[in-house]
Amino acid sequence: MPTISIFYGLVIQMLFRDHLPPHFHVRYGEFKATIDIRKQTLMGGRLPPRALGLVLDWADLHQDELLENWRLCESMQTPNPISPLE
Repeated sequence: MPTISIFYGLVIQMLFRDHLPPHFHVRYGEFKATIDIRKQTLMGGRLPPRALGLVLDWADLHQDELLENWRLCESMQTPNPISPLE
């Protein structure tokens, strides 16, 4: 599972040829979650409220890059790194 960004202890990853809708995975300590890229909502799992807010802010800033990485992963190509939230 390629890592595309890391910030504030949040690890953002995507899977090759993952199921629809376009989404990414987040790990934060013992927490794991899946975030819908287009709707920018929690699809599954759980994150503390503050961590979820940071991830959603980051996803809003990088939605186009996330969708491009989704397309790359669909075709088994390595996704591009995305700048962390600062």
